Amino acid sequence: MSMSLTGTLPSDLNSLSQLHSLSLQDNALSGTIPSLANLSALQTVYLNRNNFSAVSAAAFAGLTALQTLSLGSNPSLALWTFPADLASSTNLAELDLATASLTGSLPDIFDKFVSLQNLRLSYNNLTGMLPNSLAGSSITKLWLNNQATGFTGTVQVISNMTQLSQAWLHTNRFTGPIPDLSQCKSLFDLQLRDNQLTGLVPGSLMSLSSLKNVSLDNNLLQGPVPVVTVLLKIAEGFGYPIQLANSWNGNDPCDGWNFVVCAEGKIVTVNFAKQGFQGTISPAFANLTDLRSLFLNGNNLTGSIPDSLTTLSQLVTLDVSDNNLSGEVPKFASKVKLLTAGNALLGKPLSPGSGGTPSGSPPGGSSGGELQSQSSGDLRAFEGGHPTIPIEVLRQVTNNFSEENILGRGGFGVVYKGELHDGTKIAVKRMESVAMGNKGLNEFQAEIAVLSKVRHRHLVALLGFCINGNERLLVYEYMPQGTLTQHLFEWREHGYTPLTWKQRVVVALDVARGVEYLHSLAQQSFIHRDLKPSNILLGDDMRAKVADFGLVKHAPDGKYSVETRLAGTFGYLAPEYAATGRVTTKVDVYAFGVVLMELITGRKALDDTVPDERSHLVTWFRRVLINKENIPKAIDQTLDPDEETMVSIYKVAELAGHCTNREPYQRPDMGHAVNVLVPFVEQWKPSHEEEDTSADDLQMNLPQALRRWQANEGTSSTFNDMSLTQTQSSIPFKPAGFADTFDSMDGR
Repeated sequence: MSMSLTGTLPSDLNSLSQLHSLSLQDNALSGTIPSLANLSALQTVYLNRNNFSAVSAAAFAGLTALQTLSLGSNPSLALWTFPADLASSTNLAELDLATASLTGSLPDIFDKFVSLQNLRLSYNNLTGMLPNSLAGSSITKLWLNNQATGFTGTVQVISNMTQLSQAWLHTNRFTGPIPDLSQCKSLFDLQLRDNQLTGLVPGSLMSLSSLKNVSLDNNLLQGPVPVVTVLLKIAEGFGYPIQLANSWNGNDPCDGWNFVVCAEGKIVTVNFAKQGFQGTISPAFANLTDLRSLFLNGNNLTGSIPDSLTTLSQLVTLDVSDNNLSGEVPKFASKVKLLTAGNALLGKPLSPGSGGTPSGSPPGGSSGGELQSQSSGDLRAFEGGHPTIPIEVLRQVTNNFSEENILGRGGFGVVYKGELHDGTKIAVKRMESVAMGNKGLNEFQAEIAVLSKVRHRHLVALLGFCINGNERLLVYEYMPQGTLTQHLFEWREHGYTPLTWKQRVVVALDVARGVEYLHSLAQQSFIHRDLKPSNILLGDDMRAKVADFGLVKHAPDGKYSVETRLAGTFGYLAPEYAATGRVTTKVDVYAFGVVLMELITGRKALDDTVPDERSHLVTWFRRVLINKENIPKAIDQTLDPDEETMVSIYKVAELAGHCTNREPYQRPDMGHAVNVLVPFVEQWKPSHEEEDTSADDLQMNLPQALRRWQANEGTSSTFNDMSLTQTQSSIPFKPAGFADTFDSMDGR
């Protein structure tokens, strides 16, 4: 138990022959963990969350009565191997060696532990294959996730672990297929993401009635019916219209689905004519490789015709007439009958002075200068899908970019408030490429590229953009409550009421969900690189959205990259990024941990108005975390928490510490942050409110999935060109954008 103890343990501790329980967790003990060998009465050992540096050889031999051994969260331990001398502890029920510097492979001794229920070995450097002795064990909770190098081989052994309720095997290097888990009747939580699994998702997985949470992202899996995934992407482009939800039954599109015509089990015609659909034409149509006829005429579609449609080798007819499409028309094969009448802006060439289409902008997008004849009353025509907007319109709605309309200034431009003809407020970010040079233009192009790909309820939405000579402008949704910086550090100046603890946790959860989506739930993962309170915007409901994607970069597939020019803000830069330029998603996790510290303390990441020993928030807060009793003295004085609130503050403080670990592999992923924060938000909800976590029901048929997606996500998520033979997300009816809810606070 925590008593703020320091120092070392005596080397002759195993002379206490009648010792029954050793509980010294949550202290600041250091040095070597001495041998406990042959303490035959010892039943429980809790040495977790200390600062030990080593473990004595054969420290756990002869512990025949041992039931619990917890050494987790001792990141300063020297590398050591799994203690095979535990084999004599046949009564062992719980073993926690997470974040304990374990290396090497696991010994094949788990058949000795006939009572073992909880095995937690997360966040180490274990390698090799899973031992066969795990089969038939009584383990219910298995945490082997986030190994620095990673386990290899298959996960076949878990099919014979019939008592499993929770299996966290993510972020390793497992290969092979997902096994038949039909005998795991109690399994409710399966995390296999970020591995190298292959093959089909087994039907038995879908039939497990107990399974509530599953993550298979970032593998090499195929879904049960890949074409269903394609059709869901297409429906996503239209905003999941109810017509599709009501008429698509089951998971076989060729079994009587409306709007779809098949021949020999292949989709050859899609007819969405005159359905009143809005949104954009999805590039995913290109994955219907047998498609001959596509009718999209008589709707209210915006954006451009995707270039990817030109790859449809069987296409004979494409009818997009009578919509609101714009941009250049892709060049189709001569055999394709292309009908485009009734799209006034379609086929407009680029303005010579526009500088071309920005990298990553919607295919065929033209410059704002080309559309200068449009009036502000026609702006609705541009609001469907990241369109170009005339510079005249933006000047009009911002009062010619007046000082009175300035919302804020950033490293790449000034943000103005604007108001459309219908009263809708927008935010216009204005950058001048002459002033910014190539750097400013590159950042603008990066922001367009990312925001054209990602849409999520906790990411600020891009409504349009404009290129006018040397000017680059982005149009966002307006967030009326400004930045988290204003509410956290400048609330007096702005006349705000200090944020309550509940509001702060909700903000933290919103941010975690938005960044988690960037990292792992979008078709292409991204790294933000500049997460901080000034890039977190609040709405009137005090719900948060992450903004400023000018520094976002693509996340490498399973690797890291090295930046030659640092981006981001001092105080939020992860140590490995600041020192070496190494970039992974853990850079954002570190910055998120700093934001959590700011939410708890009300103090800035860097503050030169306080003494040097307190000016760097992370360094100071790490010292606070050594002793839990220090935390109440470190929290923001405006909070005045009660006992119940302090419970969640302790947990969030612990999460902040994990997120800012010095080593990237010791930091959790953003999904873990979501799962830690969700229970605190849930406890504040009135009982009649609907669940907000979009928990997945794997028994859903496609119409139910469409309705869930439509209700919870709107038009969130994105779709790049998708391969039917190597899909990133394996279950076609898993809603994107939110992590599942877990009861456990352990390192996921």
